[in-house]
Amino acid sequence: MGLADMQREYWVPECIREYLGALGFVLPLEAMEGHIRSWHEWMQSTGDFYDYRDTDGFGRLYEVHRRSIHPAMRVCQEWGSLLLNDKTSVVCEDQACTDWLSSFFSANHFMPAAQATVVKAFGLGTGAWVIWVDVGKKAAKVRHYDARMVVPLTWDEEGVTECAFVTRVFYRGKAFDQLQMHVLGPLGTYQIRTVCFDSDGDVIEPEGVIDKYETGSVWPTFSIVRPAVTNTRVDFSPYGQSIFADAIDAIQAVDLTFDALISEVDVSKMRVFLSDVMFDQKTDGKGKRIPIPFGKGDCTVFRKVMSTEDMVQEFAPALRTSSQSEAFRIALQMLGELTGFGLGYFDFDESRGYIKTATEVSSDNSALMRNIARHEHLLNASLSSIGHALLHMGRTFGEGLPDEGQITCLFDDSIITDTHAEKEQDMREVGVTMAPFEYRMKWYSEDEATARRMAAEVGVSTSDKVAREQR
Repeated sequence: MGLADMQREYWVPECIREYLGALGFVLPLEAMEGHIRSWHEWMQSTGDFYDYRDTDGFGRLYEVHRRSIHPAMRVCQEWGSLLLNDKTSVVCEDQACTDWLSSFFSANHFMPAAQATVVKAFGLGTGAWVIWVDVGKKAAKVRHYDARMVVPLTWDEEGVTECAFVTRVFYRGKAFDQLQMHVLGPLGTYQIRTVCFDSDGDVIEPEGVIDKYETGSVWPTFSIVRPAVTNTRVDFSPYGQSIFADAIDAIQAVDLTFDALISEVDVSKMRVFLSDVMFDQKTDGKGKRIPIPFGKGDCTVFRKVMSTEDMVQEFAPALRTSSQSEAFRIALQMLGELTGFGLGYFDFDESRGYIKTATEVSSDNSALMRNIARHEHLLNASLSSIGHALLHMGRTFGEGLPDEGQITCLFDDSIITDTHAEKEQDMREVGVTMAPFEYRMKWYSEDEATARRMAAEVGVSTSDKVAREQR
């Protein structure tokens, strides 16, 4: 496989589609792939809208590239930063399991990678966190996939129960396509079945790769990530829908107005027309005398042929940037409204001349608050599911972990709420409407037993300090 092959975008190869079809699976990817490819182009700001051909006044074709601020990608990145960051925590009913998960996520830099998965999932409609097992090292890790590499195999209205994941792997300089199927075995527990294909599409058996691994987990060994947006493109599809699927016109409007704004500045540069006699001349090598230009890249000075009047003439078109900026601002507002942020989230700072976002979202933006809650509900289910699977694999490889009970995700909502003020308010309520251990459970992600013990220890320490000060 050459460098050109490595640089191409990755999509499920035909050999894997045929392999899964031979096993009797009907692939939902076929119906959704066109939409996913289109959403991917908008995220990359590529395609016919951005690069096209036009005709000049003489009928000659020329290439045109439309400038872009990558609005589709910006929308996805904003949602990723709003929903998931390093302060997000996954909490179990048992504190030992909470500590183990926290240590695992920290050691494997899970949250930054998970945020990138959320960004892609919101752009392409679907993403996934998947358990990957190193049997030799007795360790489990989490791999991250986007919609281009996810192929649901069994699903219903409640979600995906069996799924395949496709990626490209490299071994000793050679590239292979790897298919991993996470399917239920006869005992009702999940198996991971791995098949590799060479560049010719033939099945191969690389050294060290187990074709079937029994996890023993009743919990799914993968977790689908998608925005809380109904898929209106394909009925009954297990794939989600892009957060900007219904805002394509707004994306176009943003880049159209941005390109127009920059073009306005470019075409409105001052032009200087100089009389022919003001140019020095040189011989072109054939005895013909030609004027010496100011420079090949100079597009502000022009020559007035056969003219001796008005030796220097200036022309400066009037700028229309104020009206262009207003159109740009309206386009940004509509983009925010159609992608769930509300009208005021994206804006154009006219005094400084750049795009800004709301650094602190007002609680009266009820639409955004509701959308955040909906997205967090689905993310909570995804993070909890992968947490259960990780804890099971930890026990499988010798970790002495108790039953974790229920798993809950605590999101960092400091961007949309004044967390510091809320924390201070709760502190004032301690001893009035809230017990000290309840405060610790809420703000320190501790289970009840740990919170009661720590509250008691802190209470004793505080009493001793007060007593010493009184003496």
